[in-house]
Amino acid sequence: MPRAGLAPASVTEAAAALADEVGLAHLSMNLLAERLGVKAPSLYKHVTSQADLVHRIAVLAVTEVGDAIRDSTQGRAGSDALAAAAQAMRTYVRQHPGRYAAANNVRATGPDDPFIPASNRALRSLAAALHGYKLDPNQETHALRMVRSMLHGFATLEVADGFQIDTDIDDSFTWMITFIDHGLRATTSTPSPGASHALTNNRRPRL
Repeated sequence: MPRAGLAPASVTEAAAALADEVGLAHLSMNLLAERLGVKAPSLYKHVTSQADLVHRIAVLAVTEVGDAIRDSTQGRAGSDALAAAAQAMRTYVRQHPGRYAAANNVRATGPDDPFIPASNRALRSLAAALHGYKLDPNQETHALRMVRSMLHGFATLEVADGFQIDTDIDDSFTWMITFIDHGLRATTSTPSPGASHALTNNRRPRL
C-alpha cells in the first residue's frame, strides 16, 4: 500500500523542492525517497518513472511561473506591466532553478498532455504584459519570443553565476527592461506576412 500522506502531487512537490536545492541534474529517485523517508520502489506507486516525475515538475513549474507573472501584472500596463512580469520571472527562476530547468527540458507527450495548457497559460500571462504596447497582431509572436528569450537568458545566466564582470546585476537587468520597452515602443505596425500569433489550449506551444 502507498505510504499514508503520499500522493502524486505531494511527491511532485517534494521532488520540485529537492531539484531546486540540489539541481535538476542531481535529482534521483533514491535521493527523493531518502528525503521522504521511504524506499525508492514505493515512489513508483505514485509516479511511473523519473522521466514522469520530471514531467510532472515541469507542469508544476510552468503553472507557477504563469501565475506569478499574471499576479504581478494585475492592474498594470505598458512599461509597468513589462517590468513587473520580467521581475516576476527573474525571481521565480532565482528561487526555483531546478523546477524551472525541468520546464525547459520536457516536451509534450501528446495532445492531452497537461503540459500544453499549462505552458499556454504561462505564455498568455507574459503576452498580457505586452498588451499595452498595442503591437500589430502579426508582430505579437515575434515580440513575445524576444521578451521570453531575453528574460530566460538573463535569469538562467544569473542563476548559473554567469555574470562575472564587476557591474551591478540589478542595474543591468533594469537597463535590459528599459531597452526592451524602448524597442517595443518603436515597433512599427507594418504587418509581417506569415506570422502566427494564436495560442490555444489545443496547440502545442512553439514559441
